[in-house]
This record gives sequence, structure tokens and C-alpha cells, in this order.
Amino acid sequence: MKPRVSLVLGSGGARGYAHIGVIEELEARGYEIASISGCSMGALIGGIHAAGQLDAYRDWVCKLDYFDVLRLVDITWSAMGAMRAGKVMTKLESLVGDIRIEDLPMPFTAVATDLGRQREVWFQSGPLLRAIRASIAVPGIITPVQENGHVLVDGGLLNPLPIIPTVSVDADLVLAVNATAQTPRPVTLEELLPADQAAQEHAREIEREAEGKSFSGWLKNVRTRVQGMVSSFNDEEEASENVSWSSQTERAWSKLDMMLASFDITQAALAKYKVAGYPPDILIDVPKSVCGAYEFHRAEALIELGRYLTAQALDRHERQRDRTMVAGEPVDGRRHPSSSGDPQGRLPLPLSSPKRHG
Repeated sequence: MKPRVSLVLGSGGARGYAHIGVIEELEARGYEIASISGCSMGALIGGIHAAGQLDAYRDWVCKLDYFDVLRLVDITWSAMGAMRAGKVMTKLESLVGDIRIEDLPMPFTAVATDLGRQREVWFQSGPLLRAIRASIAVPGIITPVQENGHVLVDGGLLNPLPIIPTVSVDADLVLAVNATAQTPRPVTLEELLPADQAAQEHAREIEREAEGKSFSGWLKNVRTRVQGMVSSFNDEEEASENVSWSSQTERAWSKLDMMLASFDITQAALAKYKVAGYPPDILIDVPKSVCGAYEFHRAEALIELGRYLTAQALDRHERQRDRTMVAGEPVDGRRHPSSSGDPQGRLPLPLSSPKRHG
């Protein structure tokens, strides 16, 4: 019988592409995904997989270059966010249609944050795309979802690694992927990949440079497009200054960079808290230094990184399991809340009491 896995997919922007590799490696090795709980990019990847469209989504993102990503950036003048994410959601709609969460073949939870009530929102029923859109709304970057008087933003604000929704699932183990992991020193994507795949990624970067699709050029274009929106948030004194367009652009981009970097740091710290509160059976760490949250043009390498890290983690888990069986120790074949070492089955409390949303 195939081992059943409750899968927890964390936030992390472009690093969330590694979730695709995680899913591919699990299925290639005969594991059955029994449920998915996801936040932000994890909710997006998990939801697309649960809807049976991960292969099509993978094909699409692996073809995106710098300028394709730029064309997906739909700038808005809203004071609630720099981008609407409308173009991305239109593409997702073309893949999954109007499917509802309760009609998916497995339990699925997408986590968002209710800004007004200051608590988590768990989407476990209702339209899948609505849940994904709320979960990916990075505060200040992507406009929030406003529904019935509630303002919903990225779940990573309170719970970037939503392990708790998996505890009631009948599964053999819980596997969590933390895509905002902290490391003692910065680690590059090429350092983590096997040598042959690192060489392929390096060759892709050289090819992009030769074609004039350098990251620096792409970044300059993004900076120019977002400058107009962010500069509108300057105070009156700044607005009255006679400064050049380039200096305004630099100042605007530094604000976006600071928002993203601050959000990354907060999520990394919260994820450590979640892991400590309810340790998964397998934890896969994707260091936040492997790429920026907005480097969505690096899908191929990040997917391969997910596969590679998962293969290593499963190898360790299976060796430990085999040693335990040889030693004659009892093996608990199912995960339940009471198996966490608390005889009364008590669970650690989340940072805020979640509200289930339908």
C-alpha cells in the first residue's frame, strides 16, 4: 500500500516553484498525497495540483522569461497594493475553471489573513481561485481581496507554514516544505543543485545575457513600471522636491524591496515557530537566499531543486524507518493529533484563532 502523505506547502514567492518538484518526487517514489495545506505560493501550487492541472502549469511557468514575467505585472494605482494579479489569475482560470474546493479529490486548505479581525482564515470550501487569490495577496504588493466587509491578504502574515490543518487527516506522515528557511550563511541556488543541474542553470543565465534578457535589464524595466505607483505614496514634502525620474525610481524600488525583504524575514521567523509547535515527520528547507521572491523566470532550476531536496529527505526518512523496523520497535503507521507526544491530544495554539471560510 502506498504511504499516504499530508503535504504542507509554505509561502516564499518564486521559491515556491520548488513545491512542484516536491510533488513530482513524491509521486515518482510511490507516495500518495492525502491532503494539501498551503499558504501563498504554496496554496497556488497545491490548489493547481489538487485540481489536476500541475503539468500544464509547470509547462507554462518553465517557458516564462524575464519579459513574460514583466508582462504579467499589472500595475494598479490603488493605495492597497502595487499589482492586481489579474493576468495571473486569468491564466489559472483557464487551467482549472470555476472548480470548488469541496469538489477536489483530496482535502485542501488555503490560508489567508483577515486584516480587520487579525486572524487566520482557512479556505476549505468555496471557489478554489478565490481562496488562492486571497492567499497570495502580499500586503502592499498585491491588492487584497475584499469580501463581505473583510480585507483578506497573504496567509504568510500569520502562518507561512500551515501545519495545523493537516493533523486530522488519515495519513502516514506529514511532510512540510519551508520556502523561507533561514541558513547560517547565504546559499545560492547553484550551490544546492547537483553539479550537472547547476551547470545547466548557469548556461541558461549565460544564454539570457547573450540574448539581451539579462536580469539587470529586466529589473530596470520592473523598477520603471512600479515607480509611478509607489512614488504616489510619498509625503507632500517628498512630492514637492525637484528630483530626477531615475532617482524617484530608485527610491520607489527600494521601498518595494524593503517591503518584500521585511515580509521574508517575518515569515522565516514565524515558520520556525510553527515547526517547533508541531514538528512534521519530514521537513524540507528551501533557503530564502537561493533567489529573490520575484525571480519567477527561474522555474526550471527551482523545480529541480525541489526534487533534489525531496529525494534527500525521503532517503533519510526511509533509512530511519528501516532501521526502526529492523530493531523491532513499533511503528505507528498513522498520524493523529494524539501521536505528537501529548497523551490528551492537545495541540499547540496558532498565533491567532483561525476562521474557516466557505
